[in-house]
Amino acid sequence: MVMFKVSRVTTSPFDGQKPGTSGLRKKVKVFKQQNYLHNFVQSTFNALSQDKIRGMTLVVSGDGRYFSKDAIQIIIKMAAANGVRSVWVGQNGLLSTPAVSGVVRERVGKDGTKASGAFILTASHNPGGPNEDFGIKYNMENGGPAPEAITDKIYENTKSIKEYIIAEDLPDVDISAIGITNFTGPEGQFDVEVFDSASDYVKLMKSIFDFQSIQKLLSSPKFTFCYDALHGVGGAYAKRIFVEELGAQESSLLNCVPKEDFGGGHPDPNLTYAKELVACMGLGKSDAKNEPPEFGAASDGDADRNMILGKRFFVTPSDSVAIIAANAVDAIPYFSAGLKGVARSMPTSAALDVVAKHLNLKFFEVPTGWKFFGNLMDAGLCSICGEESFGTGSDHIREKDGIWAVLAWLSILAYKNKENLGGAKLVTVEEIVRKHWATYGRHYYTRYDYENVDAGAAKELMAYLVKLQSSLPEVNKIIKGTRSDVSNVAKADEFEYKDPVDGSISKHQGIRYMFEDGSRLVFRLSGTGSEGATIRVYIEQYEKDSSKTGRDSQEALGPLVEVALKLSKMQEFTGRSAPTVIT
Repeated sequence: MVMFKVSRVTTSPFDGQKPGTSGLRKKVKVFKQQNYLHNFVQSTFNALSQDKIRGMTLVVSGDGRYFSKDAIQIIIKMAAANGVRSVWVGQNGLLSTPAVSGVVRERVGKDGTKASGAFILTASHNPGGPNEDFGIKYNMENGGPAPEAITDKIYENTKSIKEYIIAEDLPDVDISAIGITNFTGPEGQFDVEVFDSASDYVKLMKSIFDFQSIQKLLSSPKFTFCYDALHGVGGAYAKRIFVEELGAQESSLLNCVPKEDFGGGHPDPNLTYAKELVACMGLGKSDAKNEPPEFGAASDGDADRNMILGKRFFVTPSDSVAIIAANAVDAIPYFSAGLKGVARSMPTSAALDVVAKHLNLKFFEVPTGWKFFGNLMDAGLCSICGEESFGTGSDHIREKDGIWAVLAWLSILAYKNKENLGGAKLVTVEEIVRKHWATYGRHYYTRYDYENVDAGAAKELMAYLVKLQSSLPEVNKIIKGTRSDVSNVAKADEFEYKDPVDGSISKHQGIRYMFEDGSRLVFRLSGTGSEGATIRVYIEQYEKDSSKTGRDSQEALGPLVEVALKLSKMQEFTGRSAPTVIT
């Protein structure tokens, strides 16, 4: 058994180690600075109580992006020195963000222990590689992201840190081989267990969904399927779940080998970056050479986001969560006893609100950031939730879950087609969505992202929009001068949230303009970029008239888009004549 010593290393603070909605994200070259990662990890340990750390089991894994393997070894050495009893690592350092949450909540070690926290190494949907992004976040014993009280404490610690503790002589652990390595230090035994990345997650999914009914759907000669992992960690689960458990053809899987640089691509499952899947599903600029599959889906770098597509048809994430909620009780065994409630992030369209009202469900509107959903779930108030940024999930874990969303849609398709598998034609994704619109109305919706905008200019734009809210007559004068066919703003505010569970208040969560006809414009600064600022503009138009729910989305939203750009003086403030990404 290897003995190790504990060293105290003198350090000094780095500016800007403030965790955003999903941890700390910076360029790899920033993380590679001497002591940079060490400072953040020690500041996190210092933010937790000593009795929590001593003797704890800690999960350390991530999406496999560049620098992850180095970071895992550093964190193992620091965990040993800080009194952690054991560290669990997914084989090759791979665990999706939802799988980490599931492991913390469900997994029992060989000695009967359970994990009570996790470092997840991911920058989610941001690109990876030596010149791209890296990220780290801490998740709590409920499997969810650290609440603001903890992340604020971590940030304060990073500003005053003077030393970190590390077992520098601890040998690197072979994270490619499953097994347990034992060490001994000043406080006794320390173990590192490398375990299969997929087994626990597969077991969890089988406890939620009816795999047999999905298997029947996938075995129908009329049903074709395509899943794209964008070379992210979702590939570590795809073959096990879709091929081995559900019987899909291996040829149904695209880009399912996890890569440190995501194959040079941008692992964000949207219509801009998931080019191969978009072309495969017949949504590309040129016609697909072959008949597109009936169903397509993608997940991002750490597999917590998802995109759902039908044949030549895109399902907006706002519609996706509403449709899953509307069909969950019938189609997914886990929800057969009913839903406790539903929730969405503030910028997400109000499609879920209409379902909640129709089904008489508890409904919550929260700030962006999954931790807010986690509080509701821990209190038994929420079963299904989602956000417009391609995140959907349920109370089976405390993170959004891309593969769960794919299985939820396959379950709905299996349920809608259970009497129809031998018929002439299957019920399609598009038919399910159009029927939903006919029942609940349609929320035309788009999001404009302006990435890497000068941070000062972005703040000025937001301050201008807040100031403009003080005079609605002035706002409406600008609107009518831009488009006379857009209705007046009835109410405008800066979104503030009081958590019904812990009473905490989150301010400055986005600037809202609510129109008399139910339309909305929302402006928000995103906390998920690694440099500069990202301004997001959310544009939503509600249509109740079922004869008008089939209009082209861009055509329906055109007038409001024009108003949004004029109202915000986007080009004047940012110098941008067009967004980086339109979703």
